[in-house]
Amino acid sequence: MLSARSVTKRYGAVQALGGVSLDLRPGEVVALVGDNGAGKSTLVKVLSGVVTPDEGAVEQDGRPVRLSSPHDARRLGIATVHQDLALCENLDVVANLFLGDERRRWSVLRPIRMERAARDLLASLDVRIPDIRVPVAMLSGGQRQSVAIARALVGEPKVVILDEPTAALGVEQTAQVLQLIRRLRDRGLAVMVISHNLADVRATSDRIVVLRLGRNAGEFRTADSTPEAVVAAITGGVALAGSPGSTGEGKA
Repeated sequence: MLSARSVTKRYGAVQALGGVSLDLRPGEVVALVGDNGAGKSTLVKVLSGVVTPDEGAVEQDGRPVRLSSPHDARRLGIATVHQDLALCENLDVVANLFLGDERRRWSVLRPIRMERAARDLLASLDVRIPDIRVPVAMLSGGQRQSVAIARALVGEPKVVILDEPTAALGVEQTAQVLQLIRRLRDRGLAVMVISHNLADVRATSDRIVVLRLGRNAGEFRTADSTPEAVVAAITGGVALAGSPGSTGEGKA
């Protein structure tokens, strides 16, 4: 559904990405992991239209596409939920869900229609928020993350990119967000999750793609891999003998 092909990005003398390739497929969760400075954030910016690669290409359904801005990405059905969530905490849930995409008729807002659509969307994701008319500032961390993910679905995207969706969340809130990620997969979306938490990665992903120093360092089928093999690919170490499930450079 979305692919990066030999993507390279330089910032002066610093090469953030050096020929990175990645495939995102419908109905699958791909976890992108790597140490700080591995190039994860730069790749997310490329796929979300924030930066343009110096070399390589981004393809959708096998055809090259040009992502010159986040608007281009959204138009092509690529939605990104950044780590800071970018929610307006003084506005309620409904206003945040439709911020910039308000429902109007003859230039007049239609609040009842937006509230009904918000309730339907949250219900379809099994997101439980007692009062969607309270300011987002009054919600828990897990509820805010759920609102941010739900907002990404308003435009009916094909691809959803989640940057550290469980960062700074408690155990119960993390479980709620992980369940929500599975629901996105069940809706047939291509989902990419960027995370440092390997337990969360193993609980939700179908494949794990490892970046190291701006390059592909390994790809694993989650069900067939071991934590030791993934950590070895992340750190550049040697995986334990017999660690299965790796392809490419990260193979044990």
